[in-house]
Amino acid sequence: MCGIIGAVALRNITKILIEGLRRLEYRGYDSAGLSVVDNKGQINSLRRVGKVQVLSDADMIQKLDGSTGIAHTRWATHGEPSEANTHPHVSQHIYVVHNGIIENHESLRELLIDRGYHFTSETDTEVIAHLVNWQQQQGGSLLKVVKTAITQLRGSYSIVIMDIQDPSHLVAARSGSPLIIGCGEGENFVASDQLALLSIVHRFICLEEGDLAEIYANNLSIFDKHNNIVKRPVVELQTKYDTSSKGTYRHYMEKEIYEQPIAIKNTLEGRLNRGKINLSELTEKQELLSVVQHIQIVACGTSYNSGMVARYWFESLAGIACDVEIASEFRYRKSCVRKNSLLIALSQSGETADTLAALRLSKELGYLSSLVISNVLVSSLVRESNMVLLTKAGTEIGVASTKAFTSQLTLLLMLVAYIGRLQGQVISKEYDIAQALQKLPARIEQILTLDKTIETLAKNFVDKKHALFLGRGDQYPIAMEGALKLKEISYIHAEAFAAGDLKHGPLALVDNEMPVIVNAPNNKLLKKLKSNIEEVRARGGWLYIFADKNIYFSNNTKMKIIPLPYVEEIIAPIFYTIPLQLLAYYVALIKGTDIDQPRNLAKSVTVE
Repeated sequence: MCGIIGAVALRNITKILIEGLRRLEYRGYDSAGLSVVDNKGQINSLRRVGKVQVLSDADMIQKLDGSTGIAHTRWATHGEPSEANTHPHVSQHIYVVHNGIIENHESLRELLIDRGYHFTSETDTEVIAHLVNWQQQQGGSLLKVVKTAITQLRGSYSIVIMDIQDPSHLVAARSGSPLIIGCGEGENFVASDQLALLSIVHRFICLEEGDLAEIYANNLSIFDKHNNIVKRPVVELQTKYDTSSKGTYRHYMEKEIYEQPIAIKNTLEGRLNRGKINLSELTEKQELLSVVQHIQIVACGTSYNSGMVARYWFESLAGIACDVEIASEFRYRKSCVRKNSLLIALSQSGETADTLAALRLSKELGYLSSLVISNVLVSSLVRESNMVLLTKAGTEIGVASTKAFTSQLTLLLMLVAYIGRLQGQVISKEYDIAQALQKLPARIEQILTLDKTIETLAKNFVDKKHALFLGRGDQYPIAMEGALKLKEISYIHAEAFAAGDLKHGPLALVDNEMPVIVNAPNNKLLKKLKSNIEEVRARGGWLYIFADKNIYFSNNTKMKIIPLPYVEEIIAPIFYTIPLQLLAYYVALIKGTDIDQPRNLAKSVTVE
């Protein structure tokens, strides 16, 4: 979603702010702006609709200079993308950037209009600027004023405020939306994501829920929600991120598809040992995990699809009942908690707003414990969960998740085997899983060699408006993921169905214009799947079948078989994901869409 970066330094920070915004582009946005105060106390601002490059080009002309400043990439919530709605927002000498949604902005707007304030934007953020300005007129330091103002806000937010009458410091507040401080030498920074700052600092402080921070170049103070001054731990990260690191690849998504073998190797590293799964992070929780009788998974988007695959694994391999729910549904309905139920929250970013809210709710509902699987160490979900397993996929920039998804599935399968062993399941199952996972990176390297075949296949989809994906068993969620990828980046309407449910409605959609994509591994459901394929073929549908190379299909002019190498059945869901990712990528490439930053979407959904 929106991105924030701010700085208090002794040098010109304009280029740092713009580069920070560039590093936040992957989050999704429609406009960008910045404001800096120079050494004469003069404010310089730029706001532009479009890419950060447009903002950078404007700075090349105007050459802004300042040592204190704030900058922002906006993803429109209140008000259309326009220069007037772009951050920072201003009220006299108060400048504000804000992520999140102020739910009571309308009533506050009316109150402030009655007090004589004039609004120049449609945003909820401008309300904050005027509210802080009003409170300051009542007296007090900026810190005190902000403390008072935020008590009147309802909703989720991260806010950074600058007073150009005293540009020696910034004040930042966090409630429900991530915010971190980057600690430098004689300079300090604040951002919504550590990636914005990794080129200049490696020490970070994560603000906790309700925290307020006063940030100077040489020192900072943090106050908790009870107004007590607190010290938050400093985390040192050595992660490297280079915005030009696409290398020879055309898009980050393409690069990340091809990075999956190494991402999975990294996720497996240190966790496989002679046919056993070693999740040392959970050693102290073995007794608790041994009594788990039910798993409740909550997630959104791609992570929800990985949870759906895990449900098949938990029940068939570990014998543990498992339910999966979209986090935004889970948090707003009354649910019954089963005995000894473990809540598992899945999120690539660790900041997904609905998943974080679901985790917090679970602590009130009486779950046995909680476990988070995420790709980001410095994230809210990781800090707030009882147990944590980190994937090691590396930074994922493309909005459409690829390597984070397959790494998540890899770690979930290890977790299934680990808990299964603790609960007395047959040891041979764990050995088979470990052996299959050991081979998985090589299996994926094999399938990536089919990229040119799939690129040619993609030409058949360019003029299509709709597509169906079919799967059975643990391939059904993979069909869901395939449909999601295609619609995300090519803008083709795509739906996934359990193949056995075709006759209950979806078959009505099949005609000679409808492409139907099927995953057909060689498993016990193959005969049933072949019957479903015949149902589609008999109604004139165009079939594209990713199938084990040893499976025989009768020839048909409307049936294209893409033979895939052998893969162990247990890891087939992960393996069969790859050709669907490649298909979506090449269709989007031919159509010329914005693959890494598809329209209307954001990488990290930090608001409802």
